[in-house]
Amino acid sequence: MYDNERGLYVAHCQNGALSIIGKMANRHGLIAGATGTGKTVTLQVMAETFCQAGVPCFMADMKGDLSGISQVGKMSGFIEKRLPEFGIENPEFQACPVRFYDVYGEQGHPMRATVSQMGPQLLSRLLGLNETQDGVLNIVFRVADERGLLILDLKDLRSMLDYVSKNAKQYSSQYGNVSAASVGAIQRALLQLEAQGANQFFGEPAFDIQDLMQTQGGKGIMNVLAADKLMMQPKLYSTFLLWLLSELYSTLPEVGDLPLPKLVFFFDEAHMLFEGTSKALLDKIEQVIRLIRSKGVGIYFITQSPTDIPENILGQLGNRVQHALRAYTPKDQKAVKTAADTFRPNPDFKTDEAIMNLETGEALVSFLDEKGAPSVVERAKILFPLSQIGAVTDEQRAVIIKQSGIYGKYDTMVDRESAYEMLLAEEAQQQAEVEEAEETTKKEKAEKEEKKPGIMSKVWKAVLTAVTSTIATLLGTWVSNKVSGKKTKSRTSAKEKVVKNATSAATRTITKELTRDILGNLK
Repeated sequence: MYDNERGLYVAHCQNGALSIIGKMANRHGLIAGATGTGKTVTLQVMAETFCQAGVPCFMADMKGDLSGISQVGKMSGFIEKRLPEFGIENPEFQACPVRFYDVYGEQGHPMRATVSQMGPQLLSRLLGLNETQDGVLNIVFRVADERGLLILDLKDLRSMLDYVSKNAKQYSSQYGNVSAASVGAIQRALLQLEAQGANQFFGEPAFDIQDLMQTQGGKGIMNVLAADKLMMQPKLYSTFLLWLLSELYSTLPEVGDLPLPKLVFFFDEAHMLFEGTSKALLDKIEQVIRLIRSKGVGIYFITQSPTDIPENILGQLGNRVQHALRAYTPKDQKAVKTAADTFRPNPDFKTDEAIMNLETGEALVSFLDEKGAPSVVERAKILFPLSQIGAVTDEQRAVIIKQSGIYGKYDTMVDRESAYEMLLAEEAQQQAEVEEAEETTKKEKAEKEEKKPGIMSKVWKAVLTAVTSTIATLLGTWVSNKVSGKKTKSRTSAKEKVVKNATSAATRTITKELTRDILGNLK
C-alpha cells in the first residue's frame, strides 16, 4: 500500500513498516527465494503499491497467477489472521487497471518488434550463433543499413542473407569474408526460430514503448505479459525482455532521480537472461541496468538465488527481498551464504540461519535509505495483496482486452514494402534487362542474316552460271561440227549434259546452304 507517510509499504517487521522510498525505487531490486516461498505474491504486492502511487509496471506472468491483479480481492482466513500483525483494521480491497499482452497474440495484445529494431547483437544471441556467424550477420545488417533496406520480418532477413551471399565477392573485400557455410548456418537457425513461433513476434506494427508508461484514474497501469507459452522458448523470452529494456534505454530521456519512477520493470526467471550470454553482451546488459535508472526506470529481478545474477549486476540491486532458501547440498549451502553476505548484518539474528528458517510469506528485507545506503536487514512478513490472488477466467480476460485503450492497435499484422519486396523488384528488373539485351542481340543477328544473299538467289546464280557455261560449250561444239560436217545427233546429248550439269551444281549449292543454315539454327 502507498501513502505519503509510509511510502511504498511492502512488509512489516517488529520495528514497524518496511517501505521502499519513492526516489530510491529506481535503484533496482531483487526478489529471491526457493519455489513456493511466496515470490509471486511479493511481486504482486509491490506492483500494487507502485500502481497506487501512479507508477505503471511491466511484469511477466509465468503461471497466469498475476492476472488476478485486475480483479478486486476479498477477505480470507489467512488475511484476517494477518490484519493485527500489520495494524490494519478494514483493508480496502481493490483492483488495478491492467493491460494484457501476449507475444503470440492469444491471451492479450500482440507485442512485436522488427528485426531491424532488435539488431544483430540480440538476434545473434537469440539464434545461438558463433563468433564467425555473428560477424556475417553484422555484415548483412550493415549492407541493409547502407542501402536503406528495412529488415522488418524474417523473410526480409532471409532475402538479405541470400543477397549478400550472391554478392559475397563484392562485400567480402570491403567487410570481411562471407562464407556460404556461415550463411547456411544462419538460415538453419532461422528455421528453428520460426518453429518457435517467431514469425508472430517479428513484424509490424512494432510495439510502442510509450504504451507501457500510462496511467488510468491516477493509478499506474499494470502491463501483464502472458508468458506461460513463451516460457517454453527461454531464449525468445529472455531476448524479448532484453529488447524491451534496450528500447526503454534508447528511447527515454535523462531525468535523474525522480520522486517516483516513471516505470518499474519486473523480470521474472531472471537467470534466463544471463545463461549462455556472451561476455560482450553481458557487459552491455550491465551498462543498460546501470544507466537506465537515470531514465526513471526501476528494474526488479525475480529468481531463486542471488547467485543467478552476475556479481557486477547484483551489486546494483539496492532494494532486496529474500525468501527462504533450502540447503540440501554443499552448492545450496554456498548459495545461502552468498545470499546472506549480500545483506547488511542485523545483530539480532544470524542472516544465513534465518534464510533457511523463513516461513511462506516471510522474508529478509533490506531497502535503501534516504541517502541510498542499504538498511540493516530485517526479518519481516510481506503484506497481503488487495487484489485477487490467482488467475482470472478466460471471459474476464477477454473483457479486459476489449476495454483496453489500445484495443485494435496491434491486432492486425501489417506487411509493408521492405527488404524482401525491394530485393525481389530489383531482381525482376535485372532479369528484365538481361532478357531485353538477349532480345536485342537476336534482332541484330536476324537483321544481319536478312542482308546476306538468300539460298534461292544463290541457286539461280549457280544455275545461270552452269547454263551460260553449257551454252558456250554447245556453241563451240556446233561451230566445230559445222566446220567438220558432223551430224546433229550429238546436239541432243549436249542438251542433256547441260541439264545434268546445271542440276548437279544447284544440288551441291542447296545442300551446302541448308546444312549450314540448320547447324546455325541449332547453335
